[in-house]
Amino acid sequence: MPEAFRRPGAGTLAGLALSVGVIGAWLALHALAVWRLDAAAAPGLALLCLVGLTWLSVGLFIVAHDAMHGAVAPGHPRLNRAIGSLSLLLYAGFSWRKLIVKHMAHHRHAGTDDDPDFGRGGPVTWYAQFVRTYFGWREFWVLGGATILYALILGPRWAYVAFWAVPSILASMQLFVFGTWLPHRPGQDAFPDRHNARSTRLSDPLSLLTCFHFGGYHHEHHLHPSVPWWRLPSTRRRRA
Repeated sequence: MPEAFRRPGAGTLAGLALSVGVIGAWLALHALAVWRLDAAAAPGLALLCLVGLTWLSVGLFIVAHDAMHGAVAPGHPRLNRAIGSLSLLLYAGFSWRKLIVKHMAHHRHAGTDDDPDFGRGGPVTWYAQFVRTYFGWREFWVLGGATILYALILGPRWAYVAFWAVPSILASMQLFVFGTWLPHRPGQDAFPDRHNARSTRLSDPLSLLTCFHFGGYHHEHHLHPSVPWWRLPSTRRRRA
């Protein structure tokens, strides 16, 4: 049956609703912070906006990640690609094609020298390699062009940098620590299987706040890559 005529299932509708919710919340909070907020008059609210945008930026990347696995709208590859591409564009101007190739390589070669996400040395060295792998000229020009456009519309203000670039950078650190370094770093505790991945076993609220469950349930993700972020806790409970 053609993709356009497939009847969406409950999982598809839930995945779409949550993905649209994350994207919509990021857009709304970003617009509020950049266009309406007087940070000097309300520094506490500005800090809350920064924290919220950082967490939602993590969410944008996780939505794109689920879309790469076809988990946002199962059975609808074009819809997954559209939602994933939009999420990556809002997050930091990333290329869908580039990231999906690298992410599939990560799953095939997790924790080895052929894994584009794997790094040697301490977390700082590994994070620097992580950034070099994913941030290139495309991202520089997309973000630079967006900054220039904002400057032409709003004038020279720091708000569009503070409430886009800064949350994206902080989110990249959060994604790296909880979604890559902690689950994949070699350590004294052996990995459970060939996936070279471990779950950090955080409580569900902390797992959600840190990395949309991709830290607390990272091993489960490698075992079941087509399971979306919001179903990872129940997936572990069913396996227990």
